[in-house]
Amino acid sequence: MTRPSWAEYFMTITKMVAKRSTCLRRHVGAILVKDRRILATGYNGAPAGLTHCHEAGCLREDSSVPSGERHELCRGLHAEQNVIIQAAYHGIPIADSTLYCTNKPCVICSKMIINAGIKKICCDQGYDDPLADQMLAEADIEIARFTP
Repeated sequence: MTRPSWAEYFMTITKMVAKRSTCLRRHVGAILVKDRRILATGYNGAPAGLTHCHEAGCLREDSSVPSGERHELCRGLHAEQNVIIQAAYHGIPIADSTLYCTNKPCVICSKMIINAGIKKICCDQGYDDPLADQMLAEADIEIARFTP
């Protein structure tokens, strides 16, 4: 048996976290890791206690909003937002951590990642966002595409 690398191990967990997503369009998972320890997890979906999209319907789908645009027209939070919020809610410091995410962060999440002090992003797939790339590069945050 071949033992998985740390990146494979954490990305496998991230993909499992994504399965909790309540989004009708895309299931995204995120975890924060520091010193090979998982600090927090997050997935995309409606805020806690609110009606999930599979019950309320998708505002983005109903309005024909293309993927990667008008992020504010959504009931849900992104997985990256939720993982940062979960860490804050539970008092877990995340400075200098690595974000593992099934999708590349958008510009809104990238700004939160920068201010949260996250130092590296390992992502699997996703749409390109030139402004997010520019801001993450300016903040000296490493982006690594996961390749199994």
